[in-house]
Amino acid sequence: MQSLQLARRLYSSGSQSAAAKHFKVVVAGGGCGGCSVANRMANKLGQGQVCVVEPNDTHYYQPMWTLVGGGIKQFAQSGTRMVDLLPSKAEWLRTSVSRIDPESQAVTLANGDKVTYDYLVVALGVQLLYGRIEGALDALRNDPTVCSNYHPEFVLKTRPAFDLVQGGNAIFTFPNGPIKCPGAPQKIMYLLDDHLRERGIRDRVSVKYNTSLPVIFGVKKYAAALNKVCERKGIEVNYRHNLVNVDWKNKRATFEHLDSNEKREFDYSFLHIAPQVGPLDIMAGSPLSLDGSGWVSVKKTSLQHEKYPNVFALGDCSNVPTSKTAAAVASQASIVATNLSEVMAGRPAEKQIYDGYTSCPLVTSYKTVIMAEFDYNAQPLETFPLDQGKERRSMYLMKTQLLPQVYWHGLVKGRWTGPAPLRKMFDLFRRTSKSA
Repeated sequence: MQSLQLARRLYSSGSQSAAAKHFKVVVAGGGCGGCSVANRMANKLGQGQVCVVEPNDTHYYQPMWTLVGGGIKQFAQSGTRMVDLLPSKAEWLRTSVSRIDPESQAVTLANGDKVTYDYLVVALGVQLLYGRIEGALDALRNDPTVCSNYHPEFVLKTRPAFDLVQGGNAIFTFPNGPIKCPGAPQKIMYLLDDHLRERGIRDRVSVKYNTSLPVIFGVKKYAAALNKVCERKGIEVNYRHNLVNVDWKNKRATFEHLDSNEKREFDYSFLHIAPQVGPLDIMAGSPLSLDGSGWVSVKKTSLQHEKYPNVFALGDCSNVPTSKTAAAVASQASIVATNLSEVMAGRPAEKQIYDGYTSCPLVTSYKTVIMAEFDYNAQPLETFPLDQGKERRSMYLMKTQLLPQVYWHGLVKGRWTGPAPLRKMFDLFRRTSKSA
């Protein structure tokens, strides 16, 4: 019934001018962070006080796309109706943001109408910059052996492309610049390795990980574990290699070696492209981006804007120096909702502090996961009372079975604050055990 009421309100709002509408809180973006904060604030403030601006009818659980690409999950399992996730007490404007003016506290919509706010939460996400790689989009659209798990269309190509590999080079890339979920390019690589072994043709294929980074992963503990995985699986890791061109007709990928500027060509029989990401075009020149980069400038501990105290941002669109993952949003959403409530009450935005927590469940086979958890300083910030630097079946089951349920029924509904309480419980258990 609530979904029906919200849908009716959506369609009625779509036929009326939003020019005179004012809300206590406007949430720009209905992704993971936007849904979570909107649910928290709507429950707190009540009917009609919160507005969500989001053009898409479908919400995707993007961390599942590795499992879709590997054939573990179906694509349909990764999406659900936006109307079922947004709070019934909030108003949903099914359109996009074209401009944000923090001085007049107004958001301009795609049709030119405006909504004004007392407080603004920016959760606009990012755009995928495939166009920065010459020939990449043509290859993704035309070559059945070129895929990308970052895109709802191109992820559908991944599992079929597995079956096309008979030999040659299977290449996985990592871009030179910001990226969503830095572990994703490796996860699908390990699944292909498993798939080739099951088919009995692994010895015919050279699996290569061409990364622009100087290390395989940014946290030393997990990098050491992943290096061992690559060594055991016979995967060739080429550091400081940035993909710059794809010639799909000749099945050739060109990389720039970032230290020597030398161009290096690789023939491929399978190519997985991980794109660089960037802020939405509307953020170019935005006053919310104080350095002109397009990333929303926030204080990294409170997620409050550095200049406009009534503005907060979370998720991929902000400039906080941590990985762009759903796990990071889980902690950030709770912090934004709590600190925003403090500001509404006339207090400083300091009640909760964000330590940069994020997580990356590193799928290393069809049975195992290394559960990486870390903070702003690239130091492990692990939840469970065991060595999470090891490949574990239990963590695989968590990634494939538990975390999707936590996402749909906890995180986007504003009920999940991240694993910090669980970590504290295990820390207490460890201290108690040692003292005993």
